[in-house]
Formats: sequence, C-alpha cells, structure tokens
Amino acid sequence: MSLRSTVWSSKEGRPRTPIRVIAGVVILVLVSVLFTIVPFFVLSVLDVALVTGAGTETMLLSTGLSGIASVVGVWLAGRYVDRRRFADFGLRLDREWWIDCGFGLALGGLLMSAIFLVQLAFGWITVTAVFAGEALLSMVMGSLLLFLIVGIYEELLVRGYLLTNLAEGARGTLGIAGAIVFGTLVSSAAFGAFHASNPNATLVSTVSISLAGVMLALGYVLTGELAIPIGLHVTWNLFQGTVYGFPVSGLELGPSIVAVETVGPRVITGGGFGPEAGLVGVAAMVAGSLATVAWVRHRYGTIRLETDVARPDLRDR
Repeated sequence: MSLRSTVWSSKEGRPRTPIRVIAGVVILVLVSVLFTIVPFFVLSVLDVALVTGAGTETMLLSTGLSGIASVVGVWLAGRYVDRRRFADFGLRLDREWWIDCGFGLALGGLLMSAIFLVQLAFGWITVTAVFAGEALLSMVMGSLLLFLIVGIYEELLVRGYLLTNLAEGARGTLGIAGAIVFGTLVSSAAFGAFHASNPNATLVSTVSISLAGVMLALGYVLTGELAIPIGLHVTWNLFQGTVYGFPVSGLELGPSIVAVETVGPRVITGGGFGPEAGLVGVAAMVAGSLATVAWVRHRYGTIRLETDVARPDLRDR
C-alpha cells in the first residue's frame, strides 16, 4: 500500500477516516478560536463588564459562541473533508424529525423527574426551597436557551460527526453492524472523557457519562437522525439543573425552581457531580435506552441499525 493510499481513498475521493477526524478537529479548533477566543479578547480589551462576570449572561454568551463555532466547523469539515451534506449528520428537519424530537424532549423531563421523585421518596435528597420570584420566567427561558445550544452542538459533534466518521471507517473491517457498535462505544467514551475535567468528576462519573453517551447514541443509530438525542439531551439537562437544582455534570448553574440538598450516599445519588454519577442516574439511563428502543419500534415497526450511519452518501465534488 502506497503512502498516498494510506491517507487517501481513491474510491471515495476523500481522506481516510483518521485523517478526516484529525482534519475535522483542526477545523473545529480554528473556527472555535475565531468565534470564541477572539470575541472575548476584543470584549476584554474594550473592558466590557459582561466578560468579567460569572453569571448566566457570560455562560450564555460563551455557550452560544461555542455552538456557532461547532455548527460552522462541522459544516466546513463535512463539505470540504467528508464530502457529506450537512443534513446527513442527522439534521433532516422534516415532520418525522420533529415528532421524534418531541419524544426526546418528553423523555428527558420524565427521566429526571423520576430521579427526583425516587431520591425524595427514599430520603436521599431534601427540598430546601422553592423558587417563585418574578424572575422565574426569564431564568427558565435563559436556561432553556443555554441547554438547547448545548444539546444541539454536543450531539452534532459527538454523535453526528464523530460517531458517523468512526462507523464509516470501520465498516470495511467490522461490517455495517459492527462498525456502528464500534462508533457508538468509542464516541461515547470520548463523550465521557470530555466531561472528565468538570468539577467533582471522578472515574465513576466519567464511566457514567459514557453510558449516557450510549443512551443518546441509540436514538441516532436506530433512526439515522439526531432528533431523539437532541431532545433528550436538552430536557435531561434542563430538568436536572433548572427545575430540580441538581448539579449538571458537576456544574452548579445558579437558581433553580426547586432547591435540593443531597444527603444520600454518593454511590446512589452521584454526590457533587449530580445524579448521572450515581446508581439512580444509571438506572434512568437504562430506562431511557429501553424507552428509546420501544419508541422506535412503535414509530417505525422494526428495530434495526440505520445503515446510512456507516455508509456515506457522498455529495458531488
């Protein structure tokens, strides 16, 4: 095999998977610098107070810029490196997509509500306050926007881009099904690793977030769309942090509708990292995975891996 053939697929007319992933990372880093670091540097030079604060406005600005950078980066990598249409990363926004997204939104809220009720019933948490101030609506809307951005860009990056490229690259060796399983496991491990530096993170929390990645990936590999994962990701975080006051992957995000104090054992509750790192969170992930499978079976009449995840429909050069 020549050097050129190790990095370039003549049959597909594009770089092979490792080179595509590396190129995609480079593009994302460059775009992120352009859309995030540069604006914050300019604002700091201008001494804009927003940059020096640590409130919701700063987090919303930072997350919004990261979201824009991620979308632009994936579009550029998809068009000029992968030769894929942007919609092929799981964003064909038709009627069926929105119905599945609605299911994901409902599922995320139900799962986190079940976590809250179970812990409350067993005395693992205590409610310390209920927020009902005049700023309640603006707080919820700000959090919804924040978690909507996070849900979209994290799913686009990890499931839409990374899982897809990994599955495409492995299909010649592992076959379609094996390649999709491989892409799911590796991208989920990467998802866990991305959260390993969060406050209160441990090896257990990293493994648990990886399991959450598998739950989220199921909706993608069974439908070929990011509708279910995006919906589930958004409301899981929203209800976890803004409604019930749990830490979201170790992050304390300010006021919540219900304020709680965790008093139960860390192995069950997840402690300072949040329910995702505890057995109650893992149980919810299992339930969410089963619910996703049941929904797909109900909607589409069958359960099968979506082969388009590992078999690219390349756009014209």
